[in-house]
Amino acid sequence: MLTLLIPYLIAITLLTITPGLDTTLVIRTATIEGKAKAFQAALGITLGCIVWGVVVACGLGALLMTSDLAFNMLKWMGAAYLAWLGLNLLLKPRTQLADINDTTNTQNWFVKGFLGNLLNPKVGVFYLSFLPQFIPHTASPVIWTMGLVMIHVVIGIIWSIILISAMQSISAYLKRPKFIKYMDRITGSIFILFALKLAFSKR
Repeated sequence: MLTLLIPYLIAITLLTITPGLDTTLVIRTATIEGKAKAFQAALGITLGCIVWGVVVACGLGALLMTSDLAFNMLKWMGAAYLAWLGLNLLLKPRTQLADINDTTNTQNWFVKGFLGNLLNPKVGVFYLSFLPQFIPHTASPVIWTMGLVMIHVVIGIIWSIILISAMQSISAYLKRPKFIKYMDRITGSIFILFALKLAFSKR
């Protein structure tokens, strides 16, 4: 078991801390929106991973590997969603933040984190292609798949906490109108790049 888990821990940790869309979203939200909303985004991303884990564990993820139609439909939905988020940030950057106690604020970063992950078929394909090599032949694929996914989730949460804490220490200097505007535009541009990357990706 250790000969499988130790290499998996090393590999999944390196993959988690490699900068990507999830990292960008957490950093941006922690810097601009504050710690609470950054945790919402991180929890949304986490739930997306868990849902994909359940899909793959139940065998439904195999559909993404065998059906071009299913893969492409989810891929284009994800690309469209990321492009929509990116264009909103790029074309309508803010110069000030909403009151953190304002109950009329409709920005739901939990939903954005969740949908951003759920509509990315690469997550499902990654789990389907990466996790089986760490599952013993005599073990239950469902139990082991979910176990490995939960390890990934825990590492992801720890990494998000580290990122959020690091951003919070300098957030007072970053919540200036010009910086908020630039940050929205930079993040929007990154989201659009990820949307293009996803749209032109192959399995």
